Amino acid sequence: MPMVDAMPAGMPASTMAAVRPWDAFTAAAADVRAMVADPRWDALPMPGRAHVLAARILVTADGDRWLYGAHARWHLYDPADGSWHAAPPPRGVKARRVEHPAAVLPERVIPAGADFTAEPGSTQAFVGPDVPAALTEQVRVLLRASGRKQETDFPLTAFDEIFASDVPSTVAAIWGTIMWCAYAPAFDGNERLITIFGEYLRRPLPGDEWVRWLPAPPLLDLVTLVAERLRAGRSRAATRLAALMADTAQLLLSDTRFRPRALALLTMVEPALRRPGLDDQAALDGDERLRQDWLARCPARLRRALLAETDPESHFSHAVYDLAETLSFAPDPPHATATFLADLSDSKGRLPERLDQRTRQAYLELERDGLTSTSARDATEPDGFESRPPAAERTGGAVAARERVAEVAPPDRAGSAAVLGAAYATALAWGRLTGAKLPERGLAAQTALVRRLIEQRDDHGHHTEHH
Repeated sequence: MPMVDAMPAGMPASTMAAVRPWDAFTAAAADVRAMVADPRWDALPMPGRAHVLAARILVTADGDRWLYGAHARWHLYDPADGSWHAAPPPRGVKARRVEHPAAVLPERVIPAGADFTAEPGSTQAFVGPDVPAALTEQVRVLLRASGRKQETDFPLTAFDEIFASDVPSTVAAIWGTIMWCAYAPAFDGNERLITIFGEYLRRPLPGDEWVRWLPAPPLLDLVTLVAERLRAGRSRAATRLAALMADTAQLLLSDTRFRPRALALLTMVEPALRRPGLDDQAALDGDERLRQDWLARCPARLRRALLAETDPESHFSHAVYDLAETLSFAPDPPHATATFLADLSDSKGRLPERLDQRTRQAYLELERDGLTSTSARDATEPDGFESRPPAAERTGGAVAARERVAEVAPPDRAGSAAVLGAAYATALAWGRLTGAKLPERGLAAQTALVRRLIEQRDDHGHHTEHH
């Protein structure tokens, strides 16, 4: 295949062969990135892409095969069924290239191109490093002006479980944007970005004595606020709500924990601000039709941020990947990852099949030892998260949960915040995939990690910088 041979790899095969074995993963990733960045990649047919990727698969001493593929992420081959699972590679392990049949590479692991330019963002929760004071103040000013609107002009058509009935939807538009854009909307009790909404709330926010474990709203809730006003013939009000979402998202761009989704939301909302009437017909056809129109406006390079809306299965896979990456410091990262996955309820036993074989084995070992939520459940417990405390706590195992977390304790406060954010995002992704609800007081391992953060809390304004 002349075009395949002509693809300018970031590192020729001769150079790759000379790379020290422990640098093989870094070199292979750089090689694939260079190929995908080449303008000819877009024109290369799928068999050609599979061919050049198959030539760059790595194998470790234990026989594991690794491919750097779609979404600029590593994938681990499962010889049991020939599947590939997204999984970060082991650290400091020697690897070499190996021949692998190109025909067996599924299309979903082959880079499309734009997926390699996704915004990296941050996995940190808003527990530990607070939202910067300047950003909070900007949102407060925006909220104060919006809170003076009349609820008769801006009726609360979504988020009514959060806000009192006399609160205008302008307030809900700002709140919904913040929560939708957040990577993991878990906030500590001293977080000013949450307390500025206090006077508008219907009831205290869910959570324990220190953390507000807040749900991630679907995009449909934001769409509904705008669509209802359009159907009511109140186009100026609809435009005002869309503008508030855009203004809030613009402010959030400065914090990497919001940035990827804030960028995606801006691309969906701003076209309607530039072209009045753009969304009128879709709104008449229904909220879901307008949601689909918004999603279609988002460019390919930002669509990873929309996976929760478009592909919950892949969204969960990416969340587990993020979690595993934040735990790379651990002596046994797959076991550490399984420690947090152990709290996810899985009465139908479908969680292990969604994991790579290393994490799956670690999870099944915890299950055999009675340390997963599922292993100690009553047979009648419905699928999804438990409505009562996790099984470990019911059996006096809260201590066991703390011990599990102690085994994988992050080295510093920033690391703890990153793990907590990734773990909570994974729990929310599991809920989105299964339709389950998250317990208001959080899950056992996450709560144990919060206790570590409380000990490190500095309320005098010296907060850890986020990545």
